[in-house]
Amino acid sequence: MRVTRASDYAIRVMIQLATLPKGERQSLPALARSTDVPVSFLAKILKSLSQAGLVLPRRGAIGGFELLPKGHRATMRDVIEAVEGPIILNTCLASRHACHRRLCCPAHPVWKKAQAALLAVLGTSPIAELAAAQKESASPT
Repeated sequence: MRVTRASDYAIRVMIQLATLPKGERQSLPALARSTDVPVSFLAKILKSLSQAGLVLPRRGAIGGFELLPKGHRATMRDVIEAVEGPIILNTCLASRHACHRRLCCPAHPVWKKAQAALLAVLGTSPIAELAAAQKESASPT
């Protein structure tokens, strides 16, 4: 299993935006440079993050993207799900009717446990904390 490039980039972008002072925004080209994400791909990611209410796009000469309050509270899970949709390790976990073997499958409890563990880790990894750690590691000692 692998995290998609879109999710990885979205997390990078959210961390970068969370390092900015509140209310400050960053332009698309500057954001692309600071996160090492191609501009065309970044535009698509930012659209998803904006639709999820995590970032606010502003047009004009002093435009750019800024983190909304919901974005400041977001976890890695929130960001991934904003870009990819719900995180589901196996189709049998999608719904009660997704797999007719769910009740008799010996692997199902393992998938269910792995899903819960993954969601717990991602759901308790706030972007704001990751941004604070990035700021701390970047500041001269």
